[in-house]
Amino acid sequence: MATHDCYHCGLPIASHEEGKFNTVILGQQRNMCCPGCLAVAEAIVDNGLEDYYQFRTEPAQKSDDGILETLDKLKVYDDPSLQEEFVFEEGQDKQIQLTLEGITCAACGWLIEKQLSKVEGIKQVAVNVQERRALVTWSPFQIKLSQILSTLKRIGYVGSPFHPDEHEASYKREQKTFLKKLGLAGIMTMQVMMLMTGLYFDWFGAIELETRQYFYWVALTLTTPVVLYSGSTFYVGAAKALSARTVNMDVPVSLAIFGTYIAGIRSTVLEQGEVYFESICMFIFLLLLSRFLEHRSRQRAAQISANMMQYVPVSATKLEANDSVTECLAKQLKIDDIVLVKPGETIPIDGLVTQGSAAVDESMLTGEFNPVRKSANSTVYGGTVCQDGTLTVKVTQTLKNALVNQIVRLQASAMASKPKAAQLADNFSRYFVSAVLVISALTYGFWYVNGSEDAFWITISVLVATCPCALGLATPSALTCAMAKLNRQGILLKRADALEQITNIDTIALDKTGTLTQGKFTISNAWFADGIDSESAMAIACALEARSEHPIAKAFNGKVSHKVDNFTVTPGGGISGVINDTHFSMGSAAFSLANLPSSDTYPSANVFLTVKGQIIAAFEVRDTLRDDTHETLDILSQSHTLAVLSGDTQQNVDTLTAPLPIKTAKGGLTPEQKYEAVQQMQQGGAKVMMMGDGINDAPVLASADVAIAVGNATDVAKTAADVILLGDQLLSVPALIKTSHQVKQKIRQNIGWAVGYNLLILPFAVSGLLSPWMAVVGMSLSSIIVVTNSTRLLSK
Repeated sequence: MATHDCYHCGLPIASHEEGKFNTVILGQQRNMCCPGCLAVAEAIVDNGLEDYYQFRTEPAQKSDDGILETLDKLKVYDDPSLQEEFVFEEGQDKQIQLTLEGITCAACGWLIEKQLSKVEGIKQVAVNVQERRALVTWSPFQIKLSQILSTLKRIGYVGSPFHPDEHEASYKREQKTFLKKLGLAGIMTMQVMMLMTGLYFDWFGAIELETRQYFYWVALTLTTPVVLYSGSTFYVGAAKALSARTVNMDVPVSLAIFGTYIAGIRSTVLEQGEVYFESICMFIFLLLLSRFLEHRSRQRAAQISANMMQYVPVSATKLEANDSVTECLAKQLKIDDIVLVKPGETIPIDGLVTQGSAAVDESMLTGEFNPVRKSANSTVYGGTVCQDGTLTVKVTQTLKNALVNQIVRLQASAMASKPKAAQLADNFSRYFVSAVLVISALTYGFWYVNGSEDAFWITISVLVATCPCALGLATPSALTCAMAKLNRQGILLKRADALEQITNIDTIALDKTGTLTQGKFTISNAWFADGIDSESAMAIACALEARSEHPIAKAFNGKVSHKVDNFTVTPGGGISGVINDTHFSMGSAAFSLANLPSSDTYPSANVFLTVKGQIIAAFEVRDTLRDDTHETLDILSQSHTLAVLSGDTQQNVDTLTAPLPIKTAKGGLTPEQKYEAVQQMQQGGAKVMMMGDGINDAPVLASADVAIAVGNATDVAKTAADVILLGDQLLSVPALIKTSHQVKQKIRQNIGWAVGYNLLILPFAVSGLLSPWMAVVGMSLSSIIVVTNSTRLLSK
């Protein structure tokens, strides 16, 4: 772009306008041609999208000169070229992850979901309070992204496209604000407590009324900044709820604070009545402390599970066509680019090894610290570390669609499906807040009618003691910690409610090839028909299998010397294609053969190469069990019924499963027959978990109550699954089941404690036996106990 061209739209700048419109972009002063381009450029920079200029492939369109008067800065997000980096296609809909600022508690998440779900065009809203993110799916034909962000803004929250660095910066800003408010409340609480406790217990001796009033004024002065600044978090939350014509737990909190504060001012000015300034300060301090602990715990969980983008380096070493190397940004890499990875470097992007051999540390993805040997045709993933060799990698996915990005998206999607326990807790907490407000009003009316001087303070105690903060934290805190723990172990959940369903599973159905076995096939025997050249037949077989994703294809790893046309895959059957104008089929006996010859001709063969139903070659392809198959199945068989559903021959299935604790072993099944087998189990009352890895497993995975894609599963299998094992260890499954039971127990404990505490404390508060400071301590400890109990999942 020439020096005298507009940096935004690329058009020439008029001589009389040169230097008139400029701004700093990417660290340099940039000139614009008009006020419109300047306004759009500043909006892009202000909204944290400066990278747009670094990665764009062509200039933007010229903007309207009158845009300064009409531009809504959020409309910049509607630019398709800007959306390319952070908006994903979901069929005809679009999906985005947003970082949310202004979230204080679980009620904020509910409020956002409720308000956005009312907007026409928004298909799904899932707010993850723990990570301060929202996953929004919308129809671009009905609503624009800027309108979604504007709706968020109107209810008091700021949403922006999720970016790891910006998200971390947002967290740090919130933490800094939290610490300021918490520190102020803590310091003032100590001072006011010393004054007021001394007066209550007469530690100062017989002091005059004037001195006592002086102490009250000092306490009021110290309490005021705590109420107005430290407590502002609760008032903002209450205002957001009321503006949306609903209530949340901040409403009773705000009423209690202001009621006590105003009553204290009145008593101090009129020199009569009680003051509870120490209770106000302590209430705000302890409530802020519980929310700060929640804030810290969700950040700890988020660091483990969701922010995997930190592992992906910014730069990459790109090999050019003339064998020269250049440094570039990983974001700039395109499919089919060639990247050089040296020993000790982090692999910048997903790709296929074309040259070299190296041990790669994939622990950031799988949780397994044993390095994996990679060589030609091996798949590598961005963020993993090349330890001891040099690899030349062909890029297969852009950074936007790389595995680490997919994991982040799947983690966000998982929180979209809330377990029944979470839904019940959310609904109960909303109704409970309304009930608390009604009970508080009735309590005040009862004591006032009966002439009690403490009617007001009894009502304050009810508002404080029964605040359902702990109930709102009960389920989301446990779920987030559980998902973080599983992610650390290389287990990725696509649905949070799958954890709840796993606890009800009583039957586990497993595919054989690639699930129970290693999926590393070798040809143990081969037979060739009379008159057939073995080398030619093997070359045809290798050419066909080179196009297949099935694990058996790895056994035919010879040189490919034939071009294959009209290649097709029949899941559960085999493959076929045209080579030199001849149509070949290769697969199981049922798929490939018109008439299977006697077993004496091809004993134990399980893969057949045919032309027009005539066998030209047969192969015995064998696989071995995974190292941890025996141990895993021994653990699972103690509490589950195990079944194997395989497309391999019944003979091979029986041989493999004979020493295993398998109750049912069925071989020779097509994908439809596997599906029917699971349906029969479910019709018999069984809750079925299906484990598989291939294309032919997709239908049965989709039909099972819970589906697990094992190891290096195909993309189709991963799509159909509810849980993906990123590692290659079957022992992850018992760990998953154990964690699902632990999180169910934690949720029950949390809800039981929260509900039990509120129900137990309510009679004491209503009857006037509970003073405001006692209510403060009880409510805050209740929330702290719930958060602490949930974080224990991370260490188990």
